[in-house]
Amino acid sequence: MQTPPIVSPQHWQAAREQMLVKEKALTRARDALAAERRRMPWMAVDKPYAFEGPEGRVSLLDLFEGRRQLIVYRAFFEPGVFGWPEHACRGCSFGADQVSHLAHLNARDTSLVYASRAPQGDIVRLKARMGWDMPWYTITDSFDADFGVGEWHGHNVFFRDEDRVFRTYFIDSRGDEAMGTTWSYLDLTPFGRQETWEDSPEGYPQSPPYKWWDWHDNYPAGLDPKWVAVSDAGEAAWKDPQNV
Repeated sequence: MQTPPIVSPQHWQAAREQMLVKEKALTRARDALAAERRRMPWMAVDKPYAFEGPEGRVSLLDLFEGRRQLIVYRAFFEPGVFGWPEHACRGCSFGADQVSHLAHLNARDTSLVYASRAPQGDIVRLKARMGWDMPWYTITDSFDADFGVGEWHGHNVFFRDEDRVFRTYFIDSRGDEAMGTTWSYLDLTPFGRQETWEDSPEGYPQSPPYKWWDWHDNYPAGLDPKWVAVSDAGEAAWKDPQNV
């Protein structure tokens, strides 16, 4: 194996700082793309889609669980998929292993669910075996075909305005590989991360970075005064142009 050159700490730091310039440019470009995504047009969803859940039949509207934003990942777990019935698709399973704690998404008015064509009994068994906690529903109609995931995986993003549902974004293929963190999910949504530094349309919900972050078992109890002091320092560092 031909390795890179071995250099002194000073040369290594200089190389790292050169790379950091490019990494920051990539971060800014990603933020700009997310801002553009938040301004994409929406598509009304008028068809009454139905799913089977642990408690019985539910609608697409029910999947929001009262929140305004919903991300639905179509996972392949059904007869005919390699690994059935012990396993779901290897790629979908890889992605499921990456899903972060959903309390943080939920704190940003966002729900994440998985959907497959496998019966609920098999889904419950698979989740227990693999240690997965995300809500997982059974597709019962043409939802997968209608939203671009009939023969492939993908994330569809929806927004709820009372009883009206809109499709706002869709990502699949290699775009799915990066999903799993709270930030990657929020960047797909209409509201984004909902932090004050973001470029969002007027009137979108926003709060300072750090201020809303909490332990996943402490939402929505509110922030401890000591954490507020810590987050004040973090917010100041966030605003420093050198840290952007």
